[in-house]
Amino acid sequence: MTDIQIHADFDAGNIEVLSIEGATARLAIQRDHMSDFAQWFHFRVSGAAGRELTLKITGLNGSAYPMGWPGYNACVSEDRALWTRTPSTFAEGDEGGSLTIRYTPSSDLAWFAYFAPYSMERHHDLLADAAQCEGVTLRTLGTTLDGQPLDCLEMGTGPVSVWLYARQHPGESMAEWWMEGALDLLTDPANSVGRELRRRASFHIVPNCNPDGSRRGHLRTNAVGTNLNREWAEPTPEKSPEVLAIRNAMDATGVDFAMDVHGDEAIPAAFLAGFEGIPSLTPAQKAGYDRFGELLDRRTPDFQRKLGYPTAPAGKGNLAMSTNQVAERFGAVSMTLEMPFKDHDPAADPRQAWSPERSMQLGQDCLGALLEWLEERDAG
Repeated sequence: MTDIQIHADFDAGNIEVLSIEGATARLAIQRDHMSDFAQWFHFRVSGAAGRELTLKITGLNGSAYPMGWPGYNACVSEDRALWTRTPSTFAEGDEGGSLTIRYTPSSDLAWFAYFAPYSMERHHDLLADAAQCEGVTLRTLGTTLDGQPLDCLEMGTGPVSVWLYARQHPGESMAEWWMEGALDLLTDPANSVGRELRRRASFHIVPNCNPDGSRRGHLRTNAVGTNLNREWAEPTPEKSPEVLAIRNAMDATGVDFAMDVHGDEAIPAAFLAGFEGIPSLTPAQKAGYDRFGELLDRRTPDFQRKLGYPTAPAGKGNLAMSTNQVAERFGAVSMTLEMPFKDHDPAADPRQAWSPERSMQLGQDCLGALLEWLEERDAG
């Protein structure tokens, strides 16, 4: 029987083929360019209709987050529209840590990925659709090291300055699915939540902070191996022009509320991370952050406040990270939203686990919570 074929030389593709025998393959993840980060994979398998695939990704003890593999099931799609999960087994002691993915395609093509990809083509479609909506303007904040535009969508007439930005870490593609859901709500003239948000606030939205890393198939860095979410204290044109452009734009508008959208490899839940360790923390800032979490927790079962990251001690917050820098720099209520690569265990979905659809819905739920938050803020 003929060997399957595996390819990854496309937008956001990432895999190294070590060997193929029939419908079995040994694979490895390529590291981000000029970096040691590796976790994102995205590849295509052809010639396997009706055959059980056994795909073993090796060397994972040396990946960025080896604790993310136990309990993880790979994403698979045969039409690149619906992404489901397929049984995957992690063995720490096998070939430097291996993830064995098993799947039987019904057709001759199947795509596998760490999470459902959000391609640069879809990114440009998202921008084009939003930019045509009434009251929306598109501003190019700068150019990346690979020569791609760094775009910001702006809308709303209210006095509160809101910044929403995603995919500082490009492999966290659920963040741009979240953006698509949020933008669908904000640009829909028939949506009353969107209309009221645009009346109360002015929105500045960067759907993809790291286009270069996204297209290159990176997990965490830009074209020169820079982790953008460690550059916010001193961004440079040489290493982090993306952060420099966004922070300069924030300086021009000011920031009252900010959300930096991410994905987490290990924790099986959606959660928030805040800025409790910044030097100039005020009770009002902390209360605003806590209240938003309460409102979001009440609104959707796809969010929770029990699992999350440890809180930084007072005065020890890392100001190179965006949420801390924005809170310290502007006195804003800022936060990092984390969504899982695995599943949101409090409301688990065995077929899809965490998915593009749930990411988009959470984007809309976050905006619903933001409207409640703004109403309470204005009433107070």
